[in-house]
Amino acid sequence: MLTTTQMQGAGVTAVPQGVRAAPPAPGASEIFQLLRDGQPRTRAELAQLTGLARSTVASRVDTLMELGYVAPYGGGASTGGRPPSLFALNPAARVVIGADLGATHALVILSDLAGTELGSERTELDISEGPETVLGWLIGAVSRLLAAGQRDTGELAAIGIGLPGPVEHDTGRPINPPIMPGWDRFDVPAMVQRAYRVPVLVDNDVNIMALGEQNANWRDTGDLMFIKVATGIGAGIISGGTLQRGAQGTAGDLGHVRILRGGELPCRCGNTGCLEAVAGGPALAAALSTGTGHRLSSGSEVISLVRAGDAAAIQVIRQAGRDIGDVLATCVNLINPSVIVVGGIMASAGEHLLAGIREVVYRRSLPLATEHLRIVPSVSGERAGVSGAAAMAIAHVLSPESIEAATLSAP
Repeated sequence: MLTTTQMQGAGVTAVPQGVRAAPPAPGASEIFQLLRDGQPRTRAELAQLTGLARSTVASRVDTLMELGYVAPYGGGASTGGRPPSLFALNPAARVVIGADLGATHALVILSDLAGTELGSERTELDISEGPETVLGWLIGAVSRLLAAGQRDTGELAAIGIGLPGPVEHDTGRPINPPIMPGWDRFDVPAMVQRAYRVPVLVDNDVNIMALGEQNANWRDTGDLMFIKVATGIGAGIISGGTLQRGAQGTAGDLGHVRILRGGELPCRCGNTGCLEAVAGGPALAAALSTGTGHRLSSGSEVISLVRAGDAAAIQVIRQAGRDIGDVLATCVNLINPSVIVVGGIMASAGEHLLAGIREVVYRRSLPLATEHLRIVPSVSGERAGVSGAAAMAIAHVLSPESIEAATLSAP
């Protein structure tokens, strides 16, 4: 639950000047959760759905309207007499920030509570420059986006941030991130909150990509895996409608699962035979440079050859798909997702990578687990991460705990 100071910083206690606020109505979050889907409802409908007295519903709706989270919506159909009033989520009540801080880029968006993007800013920025530099740019970008969107700092409700490394979600601190020197256990929320006194939520990049892809393209899918194939390989796992982070936030780290074809190949994690050491972008570049005449150093160069129709590059990508599929076949039996979405730079190889994945998953997984399984490319692409970071912030702001804290903090 948020503290009173945090909620005031998020701007959720504001009442229009000259309007006398009604006493808070405990339990208003129960009403709000019925309205947050955007479907307008009348007080009578809300009373019927909750079993509460109409007077109780009216009091709680009034409280939510004073906070700005709920607003009148058109007019209901009359059955005689005055038409009933309709109420719905007011997405313009607050704004949130979603930030995707990648290995070599930073992308930030300003969003309303419905997830509609109101503005964005992007720059090329190396995460290895350290938290002060990267987060300093983020803090400046937030200020510029608020100004461009003509939104006051008091209207900012939360900030969601994705980082390219392991994150302890409860504290927002990166833990031993391999490509982020200077970030280990750095208090990311504390630095950002020195500029903006709002909740700051931090997660790893694959988790927010899973949230972004689900929110944009698979809203009715409660069991989804997002596989990022780039320098490393990881998965964001949504099961039963909930993102699964694990005890320490490392759930989904597929890149360091040992595979048979990995043999004794060294991996940057210190072990040998990991999936990443065989199918990650740099590994594919190294494999293609051996005996082919190519001199490659990155996965993006492999993709360029695939797009040019190079037979050796296509073969390497197809085999990478098979290796990834070997690990995913176990995941499908264990987790039973209905959709596997494949993203990341290496996924831009298109059907060549997907064909290899499908070949093994459908052969090795249980028939019942794959009967309705779909393995598809990412639709959101590079926007998946930043939209997922915004979705994470919105989910926090509109959660029952946050809404209840807002109503109890209202004057």
